[in-house]
Amino acid sequence: MPSTVPGAVLLALLIGLPTVAGAALLVARPARGATATGVASAALTLAVAVAAALTRPASEVALLASVRAGFAVDGLSAVLVVLVAAVLVAALVVAAAEPELRTGRFHGLMLIFAGAMLATVTATTLPVLLMAWEVMGAMSWALIGYRIDDRAGTSAGTVAFLTTRAADLGLYVAAGAMLAGGASTMALADLPGLNGGWLHIAVAGVVLAALGKSAQLPFSFWLSGAMHGPSPTSALLHSATMVAAGGYLLLRTAPALEVTGWAAPLVAWVGVATALVLGLVAAVQDDLKQLLAASTCSQIGFIVLAAGTAATQAGALQTVAHAAVKSLLFLVAGLWLATLGSRSLTGGLRGAARRHPVVGAAFTVGALALAGLAPFGLWVGKDAVLAATPAVSPVLYVAGLVAGWTAAFYTGRALWLVWRPTAGPVTDTGPTRLPRPAVATTVVLAVAVAAAAAGLLALGPAPLRPQPAPQAWELAASAVLAGIGVLVARRYAERVLAPGVVVRWLDLEELAQRGLARPVLVLAGVLARVDDRGLARVPSGLARATARLATLVTAHGERGVDRAVAGIADGARALGRAARRPQTGQLHQYYAQASVGFALLAALAVLVLVVR
Repeated sequence: MPSTVPGAVLLALLIGLPTVAGAALLVARPARGATATGVASAALTLAVAVAAALTRPASEVALLASVRAGFAVDGLSAVLVVLVAAVLVAALVVAAAEPELRTGRFHGLMLIFAGAMLATVTATTLPVLLMAWEVMGAMSWALIGYRIDDRAGTSAGTVAFLTTRAADLGLYVAAGAMLAGGASTMALADLPGLNGGWLHIAVAGVVLAALGKSAQLPFSFWLSGAMHGPSPTSALLHSATMVAAGGYLLLRTAPALEVTGWAAPLVAWVGVATALVLGLVAAVQDDLKQLLAASTCSQIGFIVLAAGTAATQAGALQTVAHAAVKSLLFLVAGLWLATLGSRSLTGGLRGAARRHPVVGAAFTVGALALAGLAPFGLWVGKDAVLAATPAVSPVLYVAGLVAGWTAAFYTGRALWLVWRPTAGPVTDTGPTRLPRPAVATTVVLAVAVAAAAAGLLALGPAPLRPQPAPQAWELAASAVLAGIGVLVARRYAERVLAPGVVVRWLDLEELAQRGLARPVLVLAGVLARVDDRGLARVPSGLARATARLATLVTAHGERGVDRAVAGIADGARALGRAARRPQTGQLHQYYAQASVGFALLAALAVLVLVVR
């Protein structure tokens, strides 16, 4: 894939600018200026992203033998690079309203997080995709557990990390299958042409990794715990980065899903099941952030459904519309949490829109869009996705309609509660006051305008113009059903169900602990005992044998040989100590070693791009 030098430089800037700036902030931890540096870096990244979307640069370099490191901005990734950069700017500006987030650590993590996502959506070969995928997982872990003194938050970060890491192993399996199946360059475009059963193994790995990253069933539970992270992090994670990455990867590899014969239907059914089931979970939540988290799983389910039905354009439109809406809602939730100190819809957030009418109006725009009402983007995007389902199964279409109605219900319930008058006079007694309300409000209003206008993208460029397009009667029926859902929600808005399996996200985390985590820990304990009592004795036994041999040789006066053997013995001991040193048994240390290696490889690839 030939490219010009300016194109390679543009790609290097797109990925390298936020990554390098984030690393500098993370290391330096400046006492002042972190917010200004972070926002300026994000704004420059947005400018580079727009330039890349217009010029569509592409570049490849050799890593090892025929394995290539490829980056390109095409029709699908052009939309995503601008989206990621724009949401990053909005999230960092709103984060400035919270004093605890005006740090080099926070802005550094956010910038590296966005840089990893930019590398993910521009990667054309699996090695660089895998590197970016790993860095994104590490940053999400650090951001979810950002408040170190919050034990629940750090624990939630670990759960999210381990869950997504378990699924990420699928990408390693896919990489091996691609090499074995004849895709020597490991280009994603070569997936459909793999030989024999290697195609099915590689696609299975990709599907596993994508479903885990996008919190689809049965991996959805990790996103519930991720709500312990700062709200600006949630806005970025839920809308344009990590959770969207799995849906993007499935859209990118949709041709390979279709070729297998089984992967596309499987992905479609998982997507619609997640859209429906997690919509029900959202409908019974009293915590606003938990409601939005469950709705993210549900709405990403429509993107996964699009990948399974080969409706790539509809999936891209749904991705953009959902990102605009969800970033808006999470930013508003963060502002309310900072001022009111509550996430309860029936508690501290009741009547919040009346007390903060401008922000409440922005929330209303996002809520109506999430409900699927006309003329907002999710209304068109959802129906565009459903328009492709009858060719696969009419049941998919019906289930998708029910999931869409559920979205209108849970969104309407939240909307009625934040506008409902409180029983008596209420004063804002939250933990902090917003020191810069004008800036944060301006950004929120700008994102609200984008969320409202997202539906017009269906009339815009080809990557977002859905094919097949939904019929007029489908759009009308969907809008009517959404309106009914919002109206019905008014009657049930005050009802909060008693704690149960649906409120607890179907107890998916507990099932994962019992069915997978605990058996693995038991097996690990058995293997550790075998290693300690048997295998670990082998190096020391070899060292002792070598020492005895040296003693025997010394007894016969072979001084030269004695020295050589003694040197071998010393070397064996040194190698044994070095081999044991990284084997600490601590998963985070293993991951840190791997992350350093991946970061060095990624830096080398970017450097080669610049040199070329």
